[in-house]
Amino acid sequence: MAKQWTEQADIALRADGARVADLDTASTPGFSGDKRLGKELLAERARVLSVLQEKLFAHGRTGGKRSVLLILQGMDTAGKGGIVRHVIGSVDPQGVDHASFGVPTEAEKQHDFLWRIRNKLPAHGQIGVFDRSQYEDVLVVRVHELVAQAEWEQRYDQINAFEKEISDAGTIIVKVAMFVSLDEQKRRLRERLERPDKYWKFNPSDITERAYWPEYQKAYQAVLDRTNTEYAPWYVLPADHKWYARLAVTELLIAALARLELDWPPADFDIAEQLRRLDES
Repeated sequence: MAKQWTEQADIALRADGARVADLDTASTPGFSGDKRLGKELLAERARVLSVLQEKLFAHGRTGGKRSVLLILQGMDTAGKGGIVRHVIGSVDPQGVDHASFGVPTEAEKQHDFLWRIRNKLPAHGQIGVFDRSQYEDVLVVRVHELVAQAEWEQRYDQINAFEKEISDAGTIIVKVAMFVSLDEQKRRLRERLERPDKYWKFNPSDITERAYWPEYQKAYQAVLDRTNTEYAPWYVLPADHKWYARLAVTELLIAALARLELDWPPADFDIAEQLRRLDES
């Protein structure tokens, strides 16, 4: 176990029995170090993640059929973009499939809610990253009553069946629900309004959505209760501390990739012969 982790992240953050309303969003489950140590450790563990990701990519290039899907779900300002930049940014971009899911397009609305998700699943050998996901259709849709309850209620089972299907096909699913406090969200939104280099991140609807936080808490609780499975478990991530959130997701990905037990693919050519040819060239 990496230094200062008192418990592995994939154990400390498991959603089993988690209560959204009781979550201390400023806590650092499983980690006893401070910000300085956390940032130092992130740089160290990023190198480990990079090697594991390259092995996955190499296997995909040589016929392997495994992949990893990281799902980042959270309210605005929870830090999903920072995870993509600081965690996923530490690996070879050739081995990453990234997708962001906003309001469905008119074309997407012509299909069932999982259609656009299927179209963005990672290829073999890839780490797929979903910034928001199929869970928008049981979160935003539920909170804002965009479809009848009878319709979104059945989606939990549909999502479970979908995730079982892709898990059985060789994809390890890492689902991370990121939570910040309303006070921390307000601070981050204010920063976006006070810094010209962050105006582009601000959307007036982010403030509107704050009024719905009690409804979102209920919706997130239902997601954790009804879609936390052995083949696609949820990890509940307190995200008030960006450094901790990034370190924790790094550890979750390392654990997922380690479970694949991949080694470097063997050469499919005669090494001695190729060395001879190289010397003669």
